[in-house]
Amino acid sequence: MYHPSHIFFLLIALAAFSACVSVPVTPPEKPEAVAEKTTAKDEGTPLILSRMSEFLSQGKFDEALELFDIIDPAEANTTGIRLLKASVLISADRLAEGRIITQEVISAEPANLEALFVLATLEGASGKEKEQRNILEQIIKTDPVNRDALLSLGNIALRSGSYRSAGTYFDRVLAAAPENMNALTGRSLVYRYSHDPKKAEELLNRAVTLYPTAAEPRHERARLYKDTGYKSQALSDLDIAKKFDSGNAWIAVDRGNVLLDLGRKKEALEEFERAIELEPGNFLAYVYSAGLKDETGNYDGAEHDYEILAKLKPDYYFAWEGVGMHKMRKGLWAEARDAFLTAYQYAPNESSFALLAVMNWMRAGRISDPKSFLEQALRRAKRESPEWYMLRLYHDLSGDNDLAIRIDQEKSAENKARMLYYLANYYDIRGNKFLADKYFLEVKSLGMRAIPEWRLNEWAVTERLLALN
Repeated sequence: MYHPSHIFFLLIALAAFSACVSVPVTPPEKPEAVAEKTTAKDEGTPLILSRMSEFLSQGKFDEALELFDIIDPAEANTTGIRLLKASVLISADRLAEGRIITQEVISAEPANLEALFVLATLEGASGKEKEQRNILEQIIKTDPVNRDALLSLGNIALRSGSYRSAGTYFDRVLAAAPENMNALTGRSLVYRYSHDPKKAEELLNRAVTLYPTAAEPRHERARLYKDTGYKSQALSDLDIAKKFDSGNAWIAVDRGNVLLDLGRKKEALEEFERAIELEPGNFLAYVYSAGLKDETGNYDGAEHDYEILAKLKPDYYFAWEGVGMHKMRKGLWAEARDAFLTAYQYAPNESSFALLAVMNWMRAGRISDPKSFLEQALRRAKRESPEWYMLRLYHDLSGDNDLAIRIDQEKSAENKARMLYYLANYYDIRGNKFLADKYFLEVKSLGMRAIPEWRLNEWAVTERLLALN
């Protein structure tokens, strides 16, 4: 698992460690596969650490870990190198191995603040934020200006919405180190979330000036510009951030978002796909990618992305809705039913999922198959709501004339369009093509494009070769 803030501290630690030893004059070559095994005698620990730094900046943790095997054994057993290895293991999500090394160091050196910081990072990666915070507070009691601990506490406070507390931690770092990049960007976030964009921009401008080749300040300034409506400036910052950190999936997601705002959909989709390539588990990238593919008619691509979303986050019922809709488009009624049933399981107040499940259930088998399910859905639905009456129609298989009159009197155009769509399907399932076609066309005439039923209705109208007079 990639922990960006942890990687930053790792790279700082590597730089500090390397500075303590003389580095060969020959510049390090770009890292290749560690298949060509070398020894510490061949290149020396400083050069090994330089190669490690490059791997870490690219998120290549396995390759970085292999380099520990070629460090001279005497140096590999020093506290600094062992803690470095523990940190890389944590970033590689090999938490148990990282914990063993860290605990061994702390047992031998209980007052070692670097080891305690690594342990705090480990607890954070394990989801134990309370334990992480306790260790960090223990560190700053001993060392009140410990920047790493203060920055971590600031980020924890920021995530929890404790902006005043977060600002205090970042200010303490800035008091001791006014040019600290992470403190500048962290404090700018506090201002941004506290609705003070001017002060946020001032700090980010300073960070960009101080660190012209760093991606993070530009990335954060781009987010600020996007939030405040300066889309072109946001894109400019993201273009530069992308050059400096091309492997950052979140830069790709944010750049895709800005391109989307600017109406450049093709380029936006390319960025979301790049984010997915960089980080296959990036949920938000799939959300945008699925929506864009749906919108541009790449239905197979959209269906694929919705299926991935459903695996990544099963309780995200919009993903199941997307899967169900595309299964319906292909006439895979049983699969569509199962998708809508899952969506309804996670969103039991959304009676439309129950209706969509029932429609597909009836098409996949017998009309009576979902009867017991409909009884449960009726009990859940708000009594005498449009959905309740429609569920009752599918349950009783009668009362359609009364319901048609009720729908005609419906004041909400959106509710009217939705209920007409379900009524059209009811008649289609019952074999009354004339009334089904009539109501499919009536839904089309209402133009309620924002509802999922509109898209489904459009597919039905196209398949049935219907057209408004």
